[in-house]
Amino acid sequence: MTYGPVPANLLPDTAQVVGGRLHIGGCDVIELAEEYGTPLFVYDEEHLRSRCREAVAAFPDGVAYATKAFMSQAMARVAYEEGMYLDVATGGELHVALAAGVSPERLVMHGNNKSSMELQAALDVGVGRIVVDSFDELDRIEDLVGRGTASPRVLIRVNPGVDAHTHEYLQTGVPDSKFGFGIVSGDAAAALARARTSPLMELVGVHAHIGSQVFVVDSFRRAIDALAPFLAEHELPEISIGGGLGVAYVTGEEAPSITEWADAVMGACRSHGIDARVMAEPGRAIVAGAAVTLYTVGTIKPIDSIRTYLAVDGGMSDNPRPVLYGSGYEAFLPRAVNAGRDLVVRVVGKHCEAGDLIVAEAAIPADTQLGDILCTPVTGAYGHSMGSNYNMVVRPPVVFVKDGAARLVVRRETYDDLVARDVI
Repeated sequence: MTYGPVPANLLPDTAQVVGGRLHIGGCDVIELAEEYGTPLFVYDEEHLRSRCREAVAAFPDGVAYATKAFMSQAMARVAYEEGMYLDVATGGELHVALAAGVSPERLVMHGNNKSSMELQAALDVGVGRIVVDSFDELDRIEDLVGRGTASPRVLIRVNPGVDAHTHEYLQTGVPDSKFGFGIVSGDAAAALARARTSPLMELVGVHAHIGSQVFVVDSFRRAIDALAPFLAEHELPEISIGGGLGVAYVTGEEAPSITEWADAVMGACRSHGIDARVMAEPGRAIVAGAAVTLYTVGTIKPIDSIRTYLAVDGGMSDNPRPVLYGSGYEAFLPRAVNAGRDLVVRVVGKHCEAGDLIVAEAAIPADTQLGDILCTPVTGAYGHSMGSNYNMVVRPPVVFVKDGAARLVVRRETYDDLVARDVI
């Protein structure tokens, strides 16, 4: 069976085929691979900026980029320049955002187990919001503020008990979750009461995130339905619906746009008479489709009557999602974007793990050779950010492309980096 080209909706906005070869941001990606080496993350900067602008227009009262999806100083600046707040979930993400020049007032501090050190850092710089996730965290905030730190504005993260119909590991709004205070259990009301009466913090609203990679906007409507009576009872000025909007990764998948997501959320709020400031925190929807990963083919190993393995110079260290969630991806040759794909292979990495796969069943041209550049699209979220040094591999560089120019925004690690922290 011969498969057609990878659908255009899986490629970055500025992707073009020039002489059969893939160009992004006006740059030939094979030439980028030759210049920067592989594995290589290539991000379409105009795609990033376009999604940021769409998010700001869709949620005009406040929308934060969820930095866990992909974080670097360059990415933080892009989101900030386009008018977004930034959602940071650790002291490290906070540090990078501040280093990028983001105003602390435009930071939202998350995390289900913020340490006293992380909270102190957030309080010291004056982040705009802290999303509180546990009674223990309320204790820590009061203890730190009691020592003389300025009182923060807080949102209480509540658990609406909504099944978002996504992977088990990506569900965060069901009753059995490490995140938030349950509404049904009464913990959410108790947390609100405590924060409201505390002289050491200012309660401004609630936060509810139901999960990630959610394709059906009705899940967000149901979250608002579940929250509406609670919000009416407690009369809070702000609500954040969190993030979680899904994106298409493989042929045949479709996902709502950020605008369609916002329309569903805002419509549900209006139907319940909710007039609070509505905020959101997209991450994957901003960056996933903006990037491709480039690899070099190193081994092609046919096993008679079983399958053909194609090994590349990356793997689970630069994209752990297939191993963690069974996530699907496409693959193609950027030297022949429109070619028929009639060879089915399992694309695997170079790590010492049988489960180190990138694409379980990839269709590629039959004339694929050793040394070819292989491209996997929709890798802008949770690839680089979840990367590791497993087997002591060095993590790949990141290049932003725009208007025919490429700029290196994260350099490739070196072997010296691997030993830089060792104490002998």
